[in-house]
Amino acid sequence: MDFPLLTVTAAVPAVGAILTAAVPAARRTAAKWLALFFSLVTLALAVLVAVRFEPGGDRYQLTESRPWIADFGVRYELGVDGIGVVLIGLTALLIPFVIAAGWHDADPLETSSKRWRPTQGFFALILMVEAMVIISFEATDVFLFYIFFEAMLIPMYFLIGGFGDRAHSGSDENAAAQRSYAAVKFLLYNLVGGLIMLAAVIGLYVVAGNFSLQEITAARAAGTLDMATNTERLLFLGFFFAFAVKAPLWPLHTWLPNAMGESTAPVAVLITAVVDKVGTFAMLRFCLGLFPDASKWATPVILVLALISIVYGALVAVGQRDIKRLVAYASISHFGFIVLGIFAMTSQGQSGATLYMVNHGLSTAALMLVAGFLISRRGSRLIADYGGVQKVAPVLAGTFLIGGLATLSLPGLAPFVSEFLVLVGTFARYPVVGIIATVGIVLAALYTLVLYQRTMTGPVKEEVRTMPDLRLREVLVVAPLIALLIGLGVYPKVLTDIVNPAVEHTMSDVKQTDPKPEVAVEAKNGEEAK
Repeated sequence: MDFPLLTVTAAVPAVGAILTAAVPAARRTAAKWLALFFSLVTLALAVLVAVRFEPGGDRYQLTESRPWIADFGVRYELGVDGIGVVLIGLTALLIPFVIAAGWHDADPLETSSKRWRPTQGFFALILMVEAMVIISFEATDVFLFYIFFEAMLIPMYFLIGGFGDRAHSGSDENAAAQRSYAAVKFLLYNLVGGLIMLAAVIGLYVVAGNFSLQEITAARAAGTLDMATNTERLLFLGFFFAFAVKAPLWPLHTWLPNAMGESTAPVAVLITAVVDKVGTFAMLRFCLGLFPDASKWATPVILVLALISIVYGALVAVGQRDIKRLVAYASISHFGFIVLGIFAMTSQGQSGATLYMVNHGLSTAALMLVAGFLISRRGSRLIADYGGVQKVAPVLAGTFLIGGLATLSLPGLAPFVSEFLVLVGTFARYPVVGIIATVGIVLAALYTLVLYQRTMTGPVKEEVRTMPDLRLREVLVVAPLIALLIGLGVYPKVLTDIVNPAVEHTMSDVKQTDPKPEVAVEAKNGEEAK
């Protein structure tokens, strides 16, 4: 039997979580190093998955299939396509930085016994989220995917509610209430979406007789699966609703600013750069793969929702006074671009959407982690409490600027490539939609540059005059992310070569081809007339 690489890749962080949680309470530093070690082993395994994956080979590779709940047609089935490979790589890459950035975030506060922070639990929960996200990217059995899609809510709930941001303007009691509210709102929104999806999963089994993604898509392609139009549309809506909550897509987005605002910066990165990607990934894999006709039927409405997310998220970000909530609303706008690329139904759009998932993860991680370092020094999330930081902490200000420029998709940085592909793919089929979407680019420049101007430039405020620059640990966290943003901005081919074959399969599922440019068609007709 072949080595179960996908299972091991997901199991290693789960084992690491158990061992980290079991470290004695007095050995906090040992728990941190143990968590970091397991995250690095997982990264090495993710690299091995990418090395063993053949972009021109079978659609799903490194597959594993074993009986699980045979009476209900549930199997333990794993497999990765190019999209899954790059997202597993993103997840495994970001977790070591999340752990390193949050090195002291869960240390107990000596001044308050009420705010004791169980360090081992904090890092164990991060590893458990990593394990569940990775297996979600690997699962090709719909029921198996659903279990981990929902199970990841539990550790995330405790990370948001139990380990909140220390830079809170109110009392300890008020901060705890705000964290509790954010955690419960996150859980309820996602649970409701998950319950609706569960009904759709059961309905899919009634129609198809099994939960295997590969078998169902093969039967649909062969014409042997008879699914009534209304049935397919209802099932699609059940799946899409859950994924839109996770994504998050307007108007199901309101949990995200609360969750990110009340979380520590590393947990905020975990939410928007890792966990939320499961929603957009699932739109590509399950919505388009299982329900191609319903996906095309719903496309006009989804494009409108994506446009609202793009413009609304950017507009609200412009008016934010809280640094972390600004990044949260900016992410809502960016997720609108991702959904737009997916449902533009063009190869450029879907390739761009996949790259956007990766590049948004890198840029948001860089910006949010540096913002977290900034906030921890000043003890405030309010933009108005800063000014002149670049004069006292130039390295911090410089890395903050690069993260911000990546967020606004500056040419030469990785997000530009993905945003450009999304817009090109959208223009090709829906030119009016593409024109409206470009408003988000202008607004992104506005909220990013205003944020930098108000916090980093101008007179040095007295409260930041003694602010220290980035320390070695913090530089080691941020520098690789910036290097990747620049490297993938200059040479994105390393990702597109993996992603494009998978996008071709998805386009085949929905029976769509790229529209031909009208200019080229007119030129050809003119030559024939001559």
